[in-house]
Amino acid sequence: MKRRLAREIAVSSLYQMEMNEVTAAEAIDMLMEEARSENEIGAEFVENENTDSYVRELVNGVAERKAAIDDMLQQHLTGWQVDRLSRVDRQVLRLACYEMVFRDDIPHKASINEAIELAKHFGTDESGKFVNGVLGKLMQSLEEANKDTETNH
Repeated sequence: MKRRLAREIAVSSLYQMEMNEVTAAEAIDMLMEEARSENEIGAEFVENENTDSYVRELVNGVAERKAAIDDMLQQHLTGWQVDRLSRVDRQVLRLACYEMVFRDDIPHKASINEAIELAKHFGTDESGKFVNGVLGKLMQSLEEANKDTETNH
């Protein structure tokens, strides 16, 4: 299973949750069913249980930590408020921040590159650059915090 496809469904699910005030499970179920019925992604994706569980892990992870994620993002947004961002950019940033901060199995640069691609795919022409800038600042602060932790041990 390609993680990019899972991320696309995760971003779409987060967007659905915000737009339609549905639960994570409802949003994921709806989008997974849509993928199955339209089969645009391909049968091998649709039948893969790993995809479903990975999407759920991402969406639930973001949903459970949304306040903490938004606080972290806010620290790296210059002249912006999280709630004033485009809905697409906000969901892409939330997902990437979750991966960078709460997952240790995904390199930061991979999360950033995926987020840039998602932003270009779902957002505007400027979304990729914007997402890159915000996540670059986040990565820098995470690396500095990691160095401080290593120095103190």
